[in-house]
Amino acid sequence: MADAVTRCRACDAPFGPVLCDLGTMAVANSYLPPNADRATEPRFPLRTVVCSTCRMVQLDHVVDASAIFSDYAYFSSASASWLGHARAFCDTMTARLGLGPKSLVIEVASNDGYLLKNFVATGIPCLGIEPAANVAEVARAADVPTEVAFLTPETAGQLTARHGRADLVVANNVLAHVPDINGFVAGLALLLAPEGVLSVEVPHLLNLVDQVQFDTIYHEHYAYWSLLAVERLFARHGLQVFDVETLPTHGGSLRILASATVRPASPALLALRAEEAARGLDSDDFYRGFNARVRKVLQGFQAWLAAKTDMGRKVAAYGAAAKGNTFLNAARVRPKDLLAVADLSAAKQGRLLPGSHIPVIAPHELLAMGPDEILILPWNIAPEIVGQLRSAGFAGGLWTAVPEMRRL
Repeated sequence: MADAVTRCRACDAPFGPVLCDLGTMAVANSYLPPNADRATEPRFPLRTVVCSTCRMVQLDHVVDASAIFSDYAYFSSASASWLGHARAFCDTMTARLGLGPKSLVIEVASNDGYLLKNFVATGIPCLGIEPAANVAEVARAADVPTEVAFLTPETAGQLTARHGRADLVVANNVLAHVPDINGFVAGLALLLAPEGVLSVEVPHLLNLVDQVQFDTIYHEHYAYWSLLAVERLFARHGLQVFDVETLPTHGGSLRILASATVRPASPALLALRAEEAARGLDSDDFYRGFNARVRKVLQGFQAWLAAKTDMGRKVAAYGAAAKGNTFLNAARVRPKDLLAVADLSAAKQGRLLPGSHIPVIAPHELLAMGPDEILILPWNIAPEIVGQLRSAGFAGGLWTAVPEMRRL
């Protein structure tokens, strides 16, 4: 089920321009069993619009979050580069905040414990809050204390009553996944100790637009964030941003630090505010013309695929990622077009991609099929995947398609 939204979910203002309209699509992380009735697969409009006032970019149809996240197929620990990113963050924040045995770290949307296990290893008390029971069970098996819950003001109150309030609250790549954004941020504020720090990571809207990262738009991502929109949202809930860092993850992200206490704005924060202002993120013009650029990317890929097919080349794909599903469905790719898609996640293997219905298999099975060309769908971790495939002996062409066809 998807509910149509007619006003901003953050500030209740009317919508401004459409950023991107991808038509009607299947839910990107809802993988199908091989015997599924494909004709009845749910599909919903996938269109992003811009708030005329707070400038939060958001979907105008909201798919029920409990149906998406209660049994989830994404495990953060599947990416070695992401594990390294998490480990470095834990080391940095431990030193910066002076965390120790008497501290408490809470991560919201803690997934399989990929990040908190670093705090467990150093004896710093921590708690994960994870809505997907199947994923939380993996974290608990790794000795990461985890509660199964969606964060709301009510659940935040219950959890702090049992565990206390946190010196550090982490919310990595979760702001996009929340329909009730005000309730969620109110919950984050309640989790914080009076002098606590909130650390949020979000893919930066500026990169999405500049690099035509339309494939990061899918039903599980209800919103797309600029610093401008985050600051306006946080201020509504008594949280002041005091520092920001640009990161290479997910095609270019922001790490935003905020607190309920007043702290001086860092030079990096002042510089990014100025950059977004200069680029015009508070005006409608910045958001116009994106659809035409998306069509150009898709046409370039379709021409490449047709040429390879005409040459008799066997084409496959790697990485059954949500962004890949948006891309394949936008490009109208079907099972006849690709041998298969390989993925390291056992949870996805043996299933079909949503929408395109291409089978997902293990990497060694894909290589045994003898592909000539492999399209890497999660372009954000392409170097990691190139290393894996070359180490496994693949000597053919390796490609990414966003923002244009590129041989790696």
